[in-house]
Amino acid sequence: MASNHHSDEVFKEKRKPKNPIKFKITLNEEQKVAKAKILANTITLLAGSAGSGKTLLACQIALEKLFMKECDKIIITRPTVSKEEIGFLPGDLREKMDPWVQPIYQNMYALYDKVKIEALIQEGKIEIVPVSFMRGRTFLDSVVIVDEAQNVTHQQMQMIVTRLGLRSKMIICGDDHQVDLKSKKDSGFRFLYSSSRKIKNMAGISLITNHRDSIVEDLINLYDEAEANGINLGTSGSSGKYK
Repeated sequence: MASNHHSDEVFKEKRKPKNPIKFKITLNEEQKVAKAKILANTITLLAGSAGSGKTLLACQIALEKLFMKECDKIIITRPTVSKEEIGFLPGDLREKMDPWVQPIYQNMYALYDKVKIEALIQEGKIEIVPVSFMRGRTFLDSVVIVDEAQNVTHQQMQMIVTRLGLRSKMIICGDDHQVDLKSKKDSGFRFLYSSSRKIKNMAGISLITNHRDSIVEDLINLYDEAEANGINLGTSGSSGKYK
């Protein structure tokens, strides 16, 4: 798939750090291959089961680009409650969103110094934008991370991907085993992943390796097998495996 070199070359005039960024966690070979594909595309659908490291990989790429001055900001979004319901929650927008974005923060803290990550949040270099607040915005010079995207509807997904402005990348993370919508057919992530080859500079990637206890993978396979055998477990749609 063709690379969007313009996105990565536009920041040449900015002064970059002389030394490579040192993260606390090293990517495995599967993640390194996926990273190369993500960097070569403008929008990437990153699929994987719980524990596959997809959110960690997205955070590593976003932080690296920010530290290397290849983007101005990291935008984090994920489906939550509605805009109206968020308004009734106590605190500012970050405090309202905190329960939903903690997994992303934890991945960033695992990768890099927590104090420095918090400073970037306070400076507005890392911005939390609920899906319900994205309409009307355009994200320039940014890396946009969409987490838990399996619970984004078709209408929401269309709105999200069309927010992407010049010199930006979008990494959309999803797990088909964790769809909370009425039907898996309602998932905008599933549709866009299956259609990714039709769009230039967009790719669909699946991470297979599980970084949690081996029992997690066994349990996922157990539920996949049950669905494949037609056992009704109260879930909708078909198996969560990506082809």
